[in-house]
Amino acid sequence: MNGGVDDGPHAPFDGVASSALLDVLADEEQARQASEIRTWQGVVAWAERNLHHDGETGEREVEDVVAALDTGVRLAGEGAPLVAEFALMELVAVLGRTPEGGRRYVARILECAWRLPHVYAAVVAGRLAAWRAAKIADATIDLNADAAAFVDRQLFAAHKVSWAQLDRVIDEAIKRFDPELAEAQRQRECEHLGVRFSDPTPDGIAYLDATLDAGDAADLEAATKRRAAVRAKFGDESSHDVRMARSLGDMARNDLELDLTTVDEETGEVVTVSAGRRAEVVVHVTPESLTGDNPVGRCNNRPVATTQIREWLQQASLITVRPVVDLADCDHVDAYEIPDRLRRHTTWRDHTCRFPGCTIPATSCDLDHRQPYDCGGATCPCNLTPLCRRHHRAKTHSRWRYESLAPGIYRWTSPLGRRFLVTPTGTYPLRE
Repeated sequence: MNGGVDDGPHAPFDGVASSALLDVLADEEQARQASEIRTWQGVVAWAERNLHHDGETGEREVEDVVAALDTGVRLAGEGAPLVAEFALMELVAVLGRTPEGGRRYVARILECAWRLPHVYAAVVAGRLAAWRAAKIADATIDLNADAAAFVDRQLFAAHKVSWAQLDRVIDEAIKRFDPELAEAQRQRECEHLGVRFSDPTPDGIAYLDATLDAGDAADLEAATKRRAAVRAKFGDESSHDVRMARSLGDMARNDLELDLTTVDEETGEVVTVSAGRRAEVVVHVTPESLTGDNPVGRCNNRPVATTQIREWLQQASLITVRPVVDLADCDHVDAYEIPDRLRRHTTWRDHTCRFPGCTIPATSCDLDHRQPYDCGGATCPCNLTPLCRRHHRAKTHSRWRYESLAPGIYRWTSPLGRRFLVTPTGTYPLRE
């Protein structure tokens, strides 16, 4: 025992004086920073060996990629080289990062190495933390070569530059060297409008994130406040925030504001047509859930209280009941096209793209025939795997290969022979 805590991960430091412990931690931090620098240098060396020039493989160690299909990707800004896409997938998998996160990580390093040499030199020399350099790279990656070079020259002491100063330098660089980008950025501000809904929580709550035109936002706020006030007058004793949230649901169900008004070109008649959209919430219940013996159902593979499901059913205008799908079953069809029932079966079994580390939802993926259909592969769940378009292409046109060890469990082999186990709980590198 030490201070009431059982021996555990801290045990190696039992009996170490506080001053000595601080020395150990300082040494560990220095070692971590040195390791990060070596990783950056290794990624740059990897990029130099996997350059891609005008459709040619260029200076490559990986000879097995079909050059005509591996078109290369430019991760960093203007002036940085293209790297082989299929080789990049292998690097990201070895680094243990998600495909998108890994691409961003490599892009920041290449941005510094090729377009911000002063910043990169400061990282290698240990004067600038890698995470600060990465944030600078994020800010310059869309600049043209002249603007990026200007920023790099201004950051001769990047470790002392505040983020506000960096923003000013970036803004000046854009206005000096890329006025078209300055105007494009202004226009893009109007393209960031959008509404995003989260999956329901176990308590049946969803989160809404919206970016609106200021006028639309003002109208929505006024309408929601008005409805919240009406709710209060009719006896809703909830808080103002709760009434505001419920008012949005009221407006959605009424759907009056989104009716479409058109004019018949032949008769001139003004016609109002309901948008006719339908929201779909897929819930899974058992007979015990319906009778009250089991208080839990499922929604998007998450537990949801049956009281919440009952409330949803009471509000629904249409209810579709589908038979139970046995995920261990293997129904098949004698055709290449995949019917909806097999697509639902496969996406319910594998919730995301099954490439190592990829988190793109299975509902947004292609369904890959592991054994090609024209080579005798069946169209059935046991031969179908969700792969996003990028990784489907890698499996089809490069030497990335995988096999199914059990339903939902896959073993991938990279072009250089690295192996990864993909399971419902995550991706794990396999060592020989």
